[in-house]
Amino acid sequence: MPINHSEQQLITVRPIIVPVAGREIELRVKVTAPASGEDLPVIVFSHGNAWSMDGYGPLVDRWAAAGFVVVQPTHLDSRRHGIGFDDPRFGTIWRTRITDLHAIIDDLDGVLARAGGLNTQADLDRVAVVGHSWGGQTVGTLLGARVFDAEGNPGESFAHPGIKAGVLIAAAGTGDSLTPFAAEHLPFMRPDYSTMTAPALVITGDKDQSAMSTRGPDWFTDAYRLSPAPKRLLTVIDGEHTLGGVAGEAVAETSDEDPARVALVADAVSGYLLDVLGLDPAPWKEFVDEAAADGDAYQVESKEKEQDKEQVTVGVDQSDS
Repeated sequence: MPINHSEQQLITVRPIIVPVAGREIELRVKVTAPASGEDLPVIVFSHGNAWSMDGYGPLVDRWAAAGFVVVQPTHLDSRRHGIGFDDPRFGTIWRTRITDLHAIIDDLDGVLARAGGLNTQADLDRVAVVGHSWGGQTVGTLLGARVFDAEGNPGESFAHPGIKAGVLIAAAGTGDSLTPFAAEHLPFMRPDYSTMTAPALVITGDKDQSAMSTRGPDWFTDAYRLSPAPKRLLTVIDGEHTLGGVAGEAVAETSDEDPARVALVADAVSGYLLDVLGLDPAPWKEFVDEAAADGDAYQVESKEKEQDKEQVTVGVDQSDS
C-alpha cells in the first residue's frame, strides 16, 4: 500500500477540553491532522485500558499522513487518573467511555474548531471510530453492539447515527469464556455483536492469547463471526495483543515488537476506511491482492452481504462479488 508517510507534515493540538455533564475529571482530547488538505475524513480513536490521548503515535501519525483527522480522548481508566480494578468507580467506566465518544462526536465541529479551525478542513459527514482492546469494545457499541447483563439480557443501544464505519482492533470476544478474574472485575466484557450492523473491519493477531478468556486467539474474531454483514476480518500472522507495538515505540506491554507489523495494521485501517467511506478503493484492493498473493504476513476475509455470513474466504476479499 504505497502511502508516502515520511514527506507528510502533521499538526497536533492538545489538550482540547470537551464538556461532559457529570464527569468528575474533565475530558481532554488530542487532535492530529495533515498540515494541509480539504474534506478530510475523521477518525475518533478509543485507547486500550490504562492508556491516554498521548499513546498510539505509530498508528495515529500514519493515519494523519494518509489524510485523516484523528481525535484521541483520554478515558477515565487512563493510568494517569489512578482508577484501578479495585476502585468502586471502575465498574462504570465502560459507560463513561461510551459517553466520551458520544460527547466528542456530538460536538465534533466545535472540537475541531478549537484545534486551529480544522472544522473547515474536515468532512464531518465521513466520521469513523477506531479502537484497540477495550477501545475496540467501546467503539463496537457505537456501531450497534450491546452488552449482556448478568442474566444474559442485551442492554440498551448506544449506536451513534453520525458514525459511518469502524475498526475493532483486538476487541474482546463473548463473555461465556471469561476467566474468574475477568468475570469479577470486568462484568461488562460480555458483548452482543449480533446487533453490530454498521460496516466494520475487525483486526486480530493469530497469537493473541488473552489472560481474560479461557479460549484461544479465535476469541478475538467473535466481533466478525457473530456480527451481521458488511464486515471484514484481518488476521495478522504471528501478531499478539499489541500487534507489533501499536501503542508506541519501546512500550513495556509490547510482546511482539515489529514496526513493520504496526505499519501493516495502520495502513489496513486507512485503506479500509478510504474504501468504505467512498473516497478511494485502490489502497484496500491492493492490500487484499497482496494477501491473496502471499499470505505469510496477514489474511483477509469478508462478508459484504448477509448471505455471505457463513462464507469464509481466506486471502480473497468478496467486496466486488
